[in-house]
Amino acid sequence: MRPACDRIWTHARLATLRDGVGVVEDGAVGVRDGLISYVGSADGAPDAVETIDCQGRWITPGLIDCHTHLVHGGNRAAEFEMRLAGARYEDIARAGGGIISTMRATREASEEALVESALPRLDALIAEGVTTVEVKSGYGLDLDNEVKMLRAARRLGSERAVSIRTSFLGAHALPPEFSGDADGYIDLVCGMLPEIAPLADAVDGFCEGIGFSPAQIGRLFEAAGRLGLPVKLHAEQLSNSRGAELAARHGALSADHLEHLDAAGVAAMARAGTVAVLLPGAFYFMRDTQAPPVEALRRAGVPMAVATDCNPGTAPLTSLLLAMNMGATLFRLTVEECLAGVTREAARALGMLERVGTLEVGKRCDLAVWDIERPAELVYRMGYNPLHARVWRGI
Repeated sequence: MRPACDRIWTHARLATLRDGVGVVEDGAVGVRDGLISYVGSADGAPDAVETIDCQGRWITPGLIDCHTHLVHGGNRAAEFEMRLAGARYEDIARAGGGIISTMRATREASEEALVESALPRLDALIAEGVTTVEVKSGYGLDLDNEVKMLRAARRLGSERAVSIRTSFLGAHALPPEFSGDADGYIDLVCGMLPEIAPLADAVDGFCEGIGFSPAQIGRLFEAAGRLGLPVKLHAEQLSNSRGAELAARHGALSADHLEHLDAAGVAAMARAGTVAVLLPGAFYFMRDTQAPPVEALRRAGVPMAVATDCNPGTAPLTSLLLAMNMGATLFRLTVEECLAGVTREAARALGMLERVGTLEVGKRCDLAVWDIERPAELVYRMGYNPLHARVWRGI
């Protein structure tokens, strides 16, 4: 008779994240056919083909980075240097910088080059126990180059043992060829959706004064809805554009950034079950001073996720562990909120909670095994990686 588990990790302390941190002392996790088949006491663990003694180490769900712009051409280190020297955004834009510089570099890069340049960034996340990564497009800003970006993102999942989710962010910025015609560009983006749909797990947008208006994003979300595509939104990062309310009306998986979110936006997200994705790396890098209304989100019961926002312009961050520390120190998140934010709530923000994000029977066996004394160490330390082992789908 075949043993109940292909493999079992035993004598571990578990942070299941199913309800709170969900601690199980002297626990075990078993896998069969890539799915978790046992979670509970080591004393009650079933037979397995292979047994791994964790010697008291902690096991959490594999970490999830639910907001990245991992695929792009070039970098913007020169702009960073200019900003340090006191340059204004207008100066940088006149010098050919900003998102348009990344657009040009991305358009010039081949799909192969985009994959190769993204892999080191992905490897940095994987080295910290990340097993699922969301990757956005949004630097191509025309059909061919947006498709190229999404194909490159999907290829990352065949190059590494990691789950990749893709978001189409065609409504990220106005390309030069549509200068002064944002409505015309949104028409184009809506027209891209039928060809984009097979490559995208969700549709995203940038609702902001320097991005697109709620009415324009609303048209995009309506078009996405007709194709059955879930939506997400960059909202309230620089001003209160009522983007979170718009996202909630469309049943968005998440609204992200949210530094300028108000009470009406919080209430709308709570009613819709839309996840608040907090991005402390961008807040830090841009020297922002207005933090998201974490206490209001907490009181309203809005789920909060934490992500790197890895991108070349405002958050060149490839450490989800550091993002947790920033979330705690800059936004005053608790340890439990940080841990849930990169596991359970990150999975919810991607529409994947039924498959990943907690240690539960029937979910994918994505695990991170840590050399730590208590889960708070994952949030407390800076520049230190205590990962002992990473497991993706049971291996």
